[in-house]
Amino acid sequence: MNITVLGAGGEVTGSCLLVQTNSTRFLVDCGMVQGGRDAPSRNRKPFDFDPGRIDFVLLTHAHIDHSGLLPKLTSKGFAGPIYTTAATADLLAVMLPDSAHIQEADAQRANRHHPPARAAPDDAAPLYTTQDALDCLRQLQAVRYDEDVRPHAGVRCRFRDAGHILGSAILEIWLTEGAKTTKVVLSGDLGQPGRPILRDPTPIDDADVLFIESTYGDRLHKDQGATVDELVQVVDQTLHGRGGNVIVPAFAVGRTQEVIYHLHRLACERRLNNLHIYVDSPMAAAATRITMRHLELFDEAARRLAGWHSAGRDLPLLHFTASVEESMALNRVRSGAVIVSASGMCDAGRIKHHLRHNLGRRECSVLITGFQARGTLGRQLVDGAKRVRIFREDIEVRASIHTLGGFSAHADQKALLGWAASFKRAPRRVFAVHGEDAAANALAQRLRTVNGWNVVTPRCGESFDL
Repeated sequence: MNITVLGAGGEVTGSCLLVQTNSTRFLVDCGMVQGGRDAPSRNRKPFDFDPGRIDFVLLTHAHIDHSGLLPKLTSKGFAGPIYTTAATADLLAVMLPDSAHIQEADAQRANRHHPPARAAPDDAAPLYTTQDALDCLRQLQAVRYDEDVRPHAGVRCRFRDAGHILGSAILEIWLTEGAKTTKVVLSGDLGQPGRPILRDPTPIDDADVLFIESTYGDRLHKDQGATVDELVQVVDQTLHGRGGNVIVPAFAVGRTQEVIYHLHRLACERRLNNLHIYVDSPMAAAATRITMRHLELFDEAARRLAGWHSAGRDLPLLHFTASVEESMALNRVRSGAVIVSASGMCDAGRIKHHLRHNLGRRECSVLITGFQARGTLGRQLVDGAKRVRIFREDIEVRASIHTLGGFSAHADQKALLGWAASFKRAPRRVFAVHGEDAAANALAQRLRTVNGWNVVTPRCGESFDL
């Protein structure tokens, strides 16, 4: 058996593993690279394998850095099933066509700037089309948590709740070659225990080989209560103290719903008053509707709040903007608005317009609620940039920038070590993936010293015989 790390080795993006046995070849995730100037070229390069020879795909969750190249995969010849949870399949029905729309729009812009007499650049054609995305969706096969799935002879797998976003999964995979069975566990992206809405990650008893994410393997998140207190303080001071707006870059799936949850709860508790919340992301609106169709995946507190919301009591003003005109109108709002918009790393979408109109105003605040990859606009803001470039315009950063680490959808080092502690025996091999070098190395070292495990931090392109 051989496993090749094709993405998320030494970085937090582009997750993809190629698993090969004597009888099958399959992928775990097929994600898009996000952040950095080289991301477009990396996404466009040919796959390091023949898509037509892949038997099936196991998909951990819907985030684009795990799912975003699936339409490219199917358009290049992959014809097998894509196994994932029902909630993930529902989300992909929105997210993959939206991603395709972005690819088509980017190609149109490239063609507008393309001199007719010169050869077309690579980005003059979309990475994949809306039709490619729709075709890809037909290959999804929804599975239930905790039930055995047998996608191929010699392969048995089980999807377990990862608590990261709606439908996210840990994978348990049993691979049989001759008389030998090897159990491989892939954590996917693990959620932080004790977060609202979703259940905690499922503990796993054993594995021969473990791939564990390490996004925050070198740090601890802020306490949830302290984070909520900071949220209250920032929102109240910005809206009512300084008369500005609060801009919240948020991933359309998962983070937006969590932000809405907290603001709604705080309004119900009278800790925040006169809230005017605008969710400016058509995908976030669709994802919120899908989320409400899967209440069975909520924790008890979230189900209670959903019932409160349905009863229509003590609700803040919550408006989902649909049209471009509605979105543009928000740019004329000078005070009193909490604007939640995608993308979460500020690199695309409507959030860039809201930052352009509010970053230069001292009375405004920007709330960073999730991980910001290297090379992204969000990372520049977190790192303290005094000026940023948005739409070819230099913008002075006068607004206050706040990072609310307690809202992260990823487990911190303590939580990762806690989840690892559930294993009753040490895996033979452990790989720390989905983390920048410092984070992956820090987690690996702790797992070596605390657990006594054999841990490596692979690079993209490395293969391992197991």
